[in-house]
Amino acid sequence: MSKRFYITTAIDYVNGQPHLGHAYEKIIADVIARARRSLGEDVFYLTGLDEHGQKVQQAAIAEGKTPQAYCDALAADWQAFAKKLELTNDDFVRTTQPRHKAYVQAQLAKLHAAGHFYKAGYTGFYSAKEETFLTEKDRQADGKFDTSYGDVVELKEDNYYFKLGAHQQWLIDYIEANPDFIAPSYRRNEVLGFLKNNKLEDLCISRPLARLNWGIPLPFDPEFVTYVWFDALVNYASIAAAHPELGLWPADIHVIGKDIVKFHAVYWPIMLKAMELPLPKQVLVHGWWQKDGAKISKSTGNIIDPIAVINEWGLDAFRFYVLRELDIGPDGNWTDAGFRSRYQAELANGLGNLVNRSLSMLKRYRNGVVPEKSTELAADAAKAADETRALLQQNQLQAALQSIWGLVNRANQYVDQTAPFKLAKDPAQAQRLDEVLYNLAETCRVLAVLLNPFLPGTSAKIYAQLGLIGTPDKLADASWGGLPPGHTIGEPAALFPRKDEPKK
Repeated sequence: MSKRFYITTAIDYVNGQPHLGHAYEKIIADVIARARRSLGEDVFYLTGLDEHGQKVQQAAIAEGKTPQAYCDALAADWQAFAKKLELTNDDFVRTTQPRHKAYVQAQLAKLHAAGHFYKAGYTGFYSAKEETFLTEKDRQADGKFDTSYGDVVELKEDNYYFKLGAHQQWLIDYIEANPDFIAPSYRRNEVLGFLKNNKLEDLCISRPLARLNWGIPLPFDPEFVTYVWFDALVNYASIAAAHPELGLWPADIHVIGKDIVKFHAVYWPIMLKAMELPLPKQVLVHGWWQKDGAKISKSTGNIIDPIAVINEWGLDAFRFYVLRELDIGPDGNWTDAGFRSRYQAELANGLGNLVNRSLSMLKRYRNGVVPEKSTELAADAAKAADETRALLQQNQLQAALQSIWGLVNRANQYVDQTAPFKLAKDPAQAQRLDEVLYNLAETCRVLAVLLNPFLPGTSAKIYAQLGLIGTPDKLADASWGGLPPGHTIGEPAALFPRKDEPKK
């Protein structure tokens, strides 16, 4: 059985509605999944929700609902969001599902039997907002805890702990021996710096039932439930186990945000080692979005509603902006002016204009019938296709888009240089006009193939306007000459309608 390419997003915590950061992460994973399929790989793409923990319990109580009813209502919103983004996910995990709970409990029982846990008393500080214990090291210079922790309370309780510290040197050695395990490289360096300069504390993996009942019960002690992060991380393996016929584990890529690197690059590998499972091949870490240079926050009102943007501008315009504006790794800055500018320059005037004028001229001058083959732009198209293929294999999504737009710009330049509208006026230039029209129409076909992982809706529209059936979802089809002479194209239509400038 061949292994499927298995890609996951982090699972989102159901204590609110999806925002720009959630959309960005899911789109990155979706493009990688589509790209791998277009390269001929079998792919399994997982996203979903993290539904246990104190914050969910408190929010449910505040709304007068049971935690499960609260989660069910929000899960419907998140699943609708995945549909709005047209994600090609193969499964949607909810940590309240029986298949996940049973797997978590089986692993907890196995780890407990193997001696990885111990019970101990704890006195210290706890942040309910972050669902984490704090130590004196977490205090600021003035003795207070950072406001990001919310209300911090002093606790005294027994809990179960996972012996993380025993694996510290092994993990350092593993990360050093596998340089691609954490990407980009500067995130890898941060994790190594943390591991080499701090003693790894054992991880509290339980919460007393008396304080929190919304969680998966520990199979070996019914007075406790599982710590939400221990439960959540296991989803990647529990869903792989739920599809045994697919050969999913280990995951090829976990796509996550920079705020949860420690959980995925420190806790999770050690958990997997203890569970006697292979480690994922890569943890791919993306940055955060700002708006107009400031942190996005509901309180200041500077939020981006992805659904509103998609409703106004179209899904592909949204996908294009977040992928073209921001490489995977650094932080990005959303500006409405920047979005509008990329839409006008690169989508409407660049790609949209190229396809529209190329096919309109073929309609006007040759009744929409494709002329004999010509290879004038074949080398440019091959270069874009080869670069795109190589960059997609490296998950370099922004660079791949730049390469594709190199071909868009080259073809637009070709129209200006060859001036087909002038050639059309001179009957002696009929053969030259045929050559130009073939090169432009075939370039549009190649672009439809290359764009498919990024802008699937636009890609399908270009294909339909070319009068081609099926979906341009195989990168191998980007080779030159696929448009047969004598073929009749469909009807040209604007791909990205121009938007009027906002009134001053």
